[in-house]
Parts: sequence; C-alpha cells; structure tokens
Amino acid sequence: MAKTKRTWNPKKKKRLRTHGFLKRMASHDGRLVLKRRRNKGRKKLTVLKKV
Repeated sequence: MAKTKRTWNPKKKKRLRTHGFLKRMASHDGRLVLKRRRNKGRKKLTVLKKV
C-alpha cells in the first residue's frame, strides 16, 4: 500500500514567486491585499527572502 506524501515541501523560490511582492503587484487583487495590510499596520507586507 502506498503512503501519502507530505503536503508541505518548502521551496524558497516557489514561496516568493507565489506570495512575493512582485506577484502581489502584478494583479489588481494583489494590490488590494497590500493595501489592506498597509492599512492594518502590518510590519511585513509580503513574505521575505530570509524564510
């Protein structure tokens, strides 16, 4: 019987490309996300490279 593989296989590049600042800025909805986070006072708007 085959075991199910783990669903979380962290990759820094994929994380940045999916949730990074440039990806957020590329779409209207992404810019709204950044706007909400700025208004809320978040210190980090998007994921960082040091993850």
